[in-house]
Amino acid sequence: MNWEKVKLGDLLFESRIPAIEPNPDKRIRVKLNIQGVEKRPFENEIKGATKQFIRKAGQFIYGKQNFHKGAFGIVPIELDGYETSADIPSFDVRSDCLAEWVFYYFKIGNKYLELEKIARGVGSKRIHPYQIAHLEIPLPSPEIQKKFIQRFKKVESFGQDYQSAINNQIDLMKLLRQQILQEAMQGKLTESWRNSEEGKKNKETGQQLLEKIKAEKAKLIKEGKLKKEKELPPIKPEEIPFEIPESWEWCRLRDLCIKIHYGFNAAAKPEKSNIRLLRITDIQNNHVDWETVPGCDYTESDVKNYLLKENDILIARTGGTIGKSYLVEHLPVKSLFASYLIRATPLYNISPRFLKGFLESPLYWKQLHDAAWGAGQPNVNGTSLSNLLIPLPPLNEQKRILAKIEQLVKQSDEMGKTVKQNQIYLQQLLQQGLRELLENKN
Repeated sequence: MNWEKVKLGDLLFESRIPAIEPNPDKRIRVKLNIQGVEKRPFENEIKGATKQFIRKAGQFIYGKQNFHKGAFGIVPIELDGYETSADIPSFDVRSDCLAEWVFYYFKIGNKYLELEKIARGVGSKRIHPYQIAHLEIPLPSPEIQKKFIQRFKKVESFGQDYQSAINNQIDLMKLLRQQILQEAMQGKLTESWRNSEEGKKNKETGQQLLEKIKAEKAKLIKEGKLKKEKELPPIKPEEIPFEIPESWEWCRLRDLCIKIHYGFNAAAKPEKSNIRLLRITDIQNNHVDWETVPGCDYTESDVKNYLLKENDILIARTGGTIGKSYLVEHLPVKSLFASYLIRATPLYNISPRFLKGFLESPLYWKQLHDAAWGAGQPNVNGTSLSNLLIPLPPLNEQKRILAKIEQLVKQSDEMGKTVKQNQIYLQQLLQQGLRELLENKN
């Protein structure tokens, strides 16, 4: 069965009905990645600054800057009469062609991605209506278009149901990881070890370890290597969130650290220098690409106070990444750390990885939220971090906890990889299914 091919310029007719009284609260935007058309949030604007045009339900619409990124769709009935500027053109469609047919033409096989080749402009590239006018699409009768659109929607409905199941799996993976860390902080992961012959031989308690740590800090203060700080408030019974094993001890984060302090206030330089400046934005998913970390100007005093060392823990203190932490390991270059980071330097007889596990656990996030989220922009400071409660197991048990976390997280990560691969397969199957529907015209 051969279908006639028709140029889009013969099917789409740009609608340019001017808005006589433009209304900033009745504006449309087209979302990326084929996520549809929606009402734009209200924005104050200078009256008459940009000409607006009326859009009608059922029109094909796209964003000139982002058509090739999936910014196209059909104007829904609830947005009938809304407005856009000329940067978001909309089109009436010839009577023998359905707007959804044009929509699926660009969607099937991610055909819209090919439009990047025709995008023009310096800086932000645009795709103008005249540039797509010469494109040809197959055009069966309206009856056949309707049948195929129904089939396309059935395939997509299946995909949405399956994607929903995948999303649930992803959420469960996140909950599982949090549950692992929560049980680690409660001593549940090592309960069987404590009851084993090996565990019973472990005579040290968290209280004894804490006394050793305090003695080490006192020694550093006496030697002039550490400044004496204000005493931390005693832990009240009502502060304790849950029970921990008898051999553990509650303490505060600063009890376990040499120092907790803010980073270096300096401007990053594009060119590299002997010493880098690590910023919040350089830390992504517990990883730093040191090749991209910029340099900075510094003095000898700055290096003394802010030079990163192995096992330092950095914590973001403000913005969208507030509370996120990074454990410095295998440092390949010399680097200072920027002012929007707080450094916690663990003492030598505490496991930095155990502290890092605490800084990812629900216990940490609950306390951080209570301390940081107030009026205005969330912000956490050195004092609130110093006062965070942390359960302290003996050093031998810390090692057992870390080994158990690593084992369980590895299993969780393997499951997560399978889920992510299923996402990829799903998208491939959907596109293949839509293509086959269109190609198998009979």
